[in-house]
Amino acid sequence: MGQITLDEAPLNSFHKRVVSFTTGGMFCDGYILGMIGYAMVLLGPQMNLTPFWYGMIGSSALIGIFIGSLLCGWLTDRIGRKLAFTIDLILMLVLSISQFFVTDPTQLFIVRLLLGIAIGAEYAIGAALMAEFLPKKQRGSLLACLNAVWTLGFVVSVIAGYFMLKMGGDTIWRWMLASSSIPAFIVLILRWGAPESPRWLINKGRREEAENIVKKYIGSNVVIDDLVIEENVKTSYLELFSKKYMKRTIFCSVFWFCQITPFFAIITFAPQILKTFNLSDDGLTGTLILNLFQLAGVIFGVWIMDKVSRRYFMIVSFAILIPSLFILGIIPNPSAFILILCFAVFLFVVTAAGNLEYVYPSELFPTHIRSTGVGFASAMSRTGAAVGTLLLPMGIERYGIGVTLLIGAGVLVIGFITSILLAPETRGLSLNEASLVLDQTANNKI
Repeated sequence: MGQITLDEAPLNSFHKRVVSFTTGGMFCDGYILGMIGYAMVLLGPQMNLTPFWYGMIGSSALIGIFIGSLLCGWLTDRIGRKLAFTIDLILMLVLSISQFFVTDPTQLFIVRLLLGIAIGAEYAIGAALMAEFLPKKQRGSLLACLNAVWTLGFVVSVIAGYFMLKMGGDTIWRWMLASSSIPAFIVLILRWGAPESPRWLINKGRREEAENIVKKYIGSNVVIDDLVIEENVKTSYLELFSKKYMKRTIFCSVFWFCQITPFFAIITFAPQILKTFNLSDDGLTGTLILNLFQLAGVIFGVWIMDKVSRRYFMIVSFAILIPSLFILGIIPNPSAFILILCFAVFLFVVTAAGNLEYVYPSELFPTHIRSTGVGFASAMSRTGAAVGTLLLPMGIERYGIGVTLLIGAGVLVIGFITSILLAPETRGLSLNEASLVLDQTANNKI
């Protein structure tokens, strides 16, 4: 049997294990962020939350994600994927349980802020680790599964939250929040004993260890000679802003920011938004319908990821998202049909294209700054998510739902323009080739 490179290796059972325990972490993230919406329905009156505290608690994990992504991406590039991946999930488990014991808004804010830091680390570590193991043929669609399973976790939290809400009781919101410890524990067991990334080991000059891992887990005929170019390269945050990587740093940060800002605000406060539009809802029907479109969107995004140009997918998605919010912003009293249709289109498309959030950054940055680059872009996106979630309830109260949604459409316009100017094409390239793509996007065509 002839020798093949890591990028050309066929997909095997170990690759599937990596996908399962990495996407499992994203399930936990989606579940944690989704459950807070229902929990606040009960804890809000108990703690006498003001609009300010609703926003602060709703955005607390997002603020933590900003910190975790920013710091842990850089730390992961220095200490390794394996150690960071294990510590991260242990913290997620402990902090999930800690939510059960909070007694006031400040304590809940702090616990969820720390939980957000653990989630932010997961964003930075998971995509980098998967990209560094997966063959190029399946890399795009399997990286897209990170977003798909995140969405599944969010949808499961909506369904679980609804039925737990129906149970009633003064402490049920505590059980809602602490229930995220169950998937966190399961994923921790799946992740235990996973090997280090061979690409990271090569980067640190530990070639023999890297070769042993590749032969044991990927195949005895698999070689890593294509990685010599990155050997012993140092990690530096400043390199993200060097001439070579500045455009891709800006692109990844801006497109992710513009997708996430209106998305998180809308899904966190979906029940309140539907009520603002005077749409009768039993607490599950409307939000479940919207979340099913969201789930359908990520499945579609996984399916199409390696079938079309990354650049085309990105630009067209923004072109569809903009009118979906703009229409609701300019129509004073939309019918239930138009309301559900626009939100359904928005959630379907934003979650389908959201798969690119874990594909593009992982492909565009080289091994020595991959987690740093992914973490930085994720941190910038969560800045928008936190601000949007914090300001949406106050924006609706002060300016009305129409103006608030028009602001969201404006954010999407920025993402559309940025994608036209900067989005490169990485489909079909090896991971090394993708990370060395020249900045020639000005001449790219849609």
